Amino acid sequence: MSKRKRQEGEMEPREFANKFSPFSGEISERWQQIPEEFVGKLKTGISHLLPRMVEGLRREDDHDDSIYTGRTGIALLYLHLQTTFPQGDDLVTAYQHLKAPLQRLRGRRHTFLCGDPGPLAVGAVVLSKLGRTSESQACIAKLHDLHRASLDPGLPDELLYGCAGYLYALLFLQSRLPEAAIDGAVVERVYRRMIHSGESLSKREGSKSPLMYAWHEKKYIGAAHGLSGILCLLMQVTTPYAQEHLHSHIKPSVDYVLQLAFPSGNFPSSLGNNSDRLVHWCHGAPGAIHMLLQAHKVFGENKYLEAARRCGDVIWERGLLRKGYGLCHGTAGNAYALLALHQTTKDSKYLYQAFKFAEWCMDYGKHGCRTPDRPFSLFEGMAGTIYFLADLLNPDAARFPALYI
Repeated sequence: MSKRKRQEGEMEPREFANKFSPFSGEISERWQQIPEEFVGKLKTGISHLLPRMVEGLRREDDHDDSIYTGRTGIALLYLHLQTTFPQGDDLVTAYQHLKAPLQRLRGRRHTFLCGDPGPLAVGAVVLSKLGRTSESQACIAKLHDLHRASLDPGLPDELLYGCAGYLYALLFLQSRLPEAAIDGAVVERVYRRMIHSGESLSKREGSKSPLMYAWHEKKYIGAAHGLSGILCLLMQVTTPYAQEHLHSHIKPSVDYVLQLAFPSGNFPSSLGNNSDRLVHWCHGAPGAIHMLLQAHKVFGENKYLEAARRCGDVIWERGLLRKGYGLCHGTAGNAYALLALHQTTKDSKYLYQAFKFAEWCMDYGKHGCRTPDRPFSLFEGMAGTIYFLADLLNPDAARFPALYI
């Protein structure tokens, strides 16, 4: 059981006790790089889970086209497997999952994870790799056209359902298809909209943070709906306008989030919420850590890295989640946070911890976790676990999907 006190009225802890051996000097000698036998374990684990996912998807409703819980998320997994753990026909399989989403674009929810930009961005990359250049270009043109709707002041700002999600789609294509010539003016226009929206709410609320964002009138801190995800993404934009705002707007906003941390190292889910309960990518330290590590990369100040290490401590203690093995609110998403710490620090402790969480994930379904609504999807279920395990085969290149470009 976790060392922390249970919240009053909470009948069951949100995590399983972490019974893995703590990191030690003896362990350190083996974990300067991935032990060879563990590479074999990873490949066996992926090969075991993939057919289970494929069979499970046959029983799923196929009318969810999103990356978050639908068919485009499975396409993104196969695009990922093409470079990390090839299955032979990954691009063709990815396209098979994309055909329906591309044919029934809905014209709403302009975000990478939950709207048309997801199928368009992933589709552009897959079609380009398949040599279908004109169809790829058509996807890019449609994605560009969505920028007008993304400037609507009524659109939320966050990553999952808001403007940041559209900005990520543009940056995703910019990084994966450099030849696509994503219009830099469009990227800057969307970035400007994000800055102006954050400034406006900050002024209305009298906030000490230069940028403030809300979703459903709640000011979230985490990666999915709040400041951590938005700021992590904004720090990756390299346009001249963005560089001008790094120190005046982004850095003091990150510092504002930094001082909200609990003594445990965890972060609240939203402003005014003093409950140190959630340790998920969507709410809590596993999402905030990515913002902190990006801030350390951009600004070079040690305080961000030290805060990220404290996040790592609480994730290691409380990160084996009863909610499941997925990316958004599961153990695989938490393991990505430990892996990100290893990439920044080169400390073998975090590589060891990430792989221990991977061992847990490879025993998929054996711990009594809850079954998510979409059990085989990318962000709630098995597809996300497979995505993470495949990323671990090259841990220095691993990146949490839909957060890093």
